[in-house]
Amino acid sequence: MRKNVTLGLLLASAVALAPFAIASAQDGGPHGGWHGHGGHGAPFGAFDKLNLTDAQKASIKQIVQGAFAQGKSQREALRQQREAFAQLTPNAAGYQAAANSLAQAEAAATQARVLQRANIRAQIYAVLTPAQQAQLAQFKADRQARRQQWEQFKAQHPAPGSSAAQ
Repeated sequence: MRKNVTLGLLLASAVALAPFAIASAQDGGPHGGWHGHGGHGAPFGAFDKLNLTDAQKASIKQIVQGAFAQGKSQREALRQQREAFAQLTPNAAGYQAAANSLAQAEAAATQARVLQRANIRAQIYAVLTPAQQAQLAQFKADRQARRQQWEQFKAQHPAPGSSAAQ
């Protein structure tokens, strides 16, 4: 489960444009592109809407694959550390030290992941033309507007049994 979650997060970070792809899916937009990339079927509708050239698609794919490969050894080392910690019992010698070490490794991995996402996003953004960048900004604004409408709707129509209705 953790491996699937970690892999999913890394693929999502590699794309760096997933919120726009989700917005496309909500619009009923096309769901073509790189379906099944990494086995997770992440929608890439925003890429389809941006009308990327074959060269842009190849560049983005290279960026994503390079980032994934770069973090592979780090992910494996963290997985092994998690497994080693899981094997310890709470009364084992060094249990607290192992917990502290794992916590530090998890924090470092999170920091590295956030920085990698930012780097990937900047690299992908640089591949886009100014018109595509403007289109991407519009997708983001549209998504935020839909989210705000949804939040307003939820506030006006609380779910039965929720604390807001009581």
